[in-house]
Amino acid sequence: MSVPEIIPIAHNPDHRTSTIGRYAEGQFLASITYAFPRGFVPGDGWEEQKRLYVALHRFDFEGRHIDSEIWCAGTWAEQHRRPHDRDSVSSRAQARMAALLDGLPQREYGDIAIRPFRLTADGVVFGLITERHEDDEDEDEWAELYPDRLGFYAPWDGRYDT
Repeated sequence: MSVPEIIPIAHNPDHRTSTIGRYAEGQFLASITYAFPRGFVPGDGWEEQKRLYVALHRFDFEGRHIDSEIWCAGTWAEQHRRPHDRDSVSSRAQARMAALLDGLPQREYGDIAIRPFRLTADGVVFGLITERHEDDEDEDEWAELYPDRLGFYAPWDGRYDT
């Protein structure tokens, strides 16, 4: 089954789609996630390359991507040097997320339906990208949310797989 033009994403308040919904101007999808820059090759020093990002993507009511705010809170190495500090990487990310969400007028958490989109920030790919298995050249089979790595599949009910 091919990927639909508009992909539903179910709001799950206790899991990784807890910060999605609608606001006065459309729909939003927000997350906090670690990511490596594109082309990263694992090895010594990976802790300085693994960065924690806060992303807020905004869409119109028809699911078209409008814009994104993406912010790097710091690295894995920084977080592990001061994990319980009030100004830790994780604490900074949570504060930034709260501020971004507070800036959405008439925000309501709930299910959304958006179109695939793609952008690169700080060398990291962000977006809802359609994909297919290497042996299938005819049609896309799923949509993957990057860098969160949530996969959306048929029956296209908004649930994801990791």
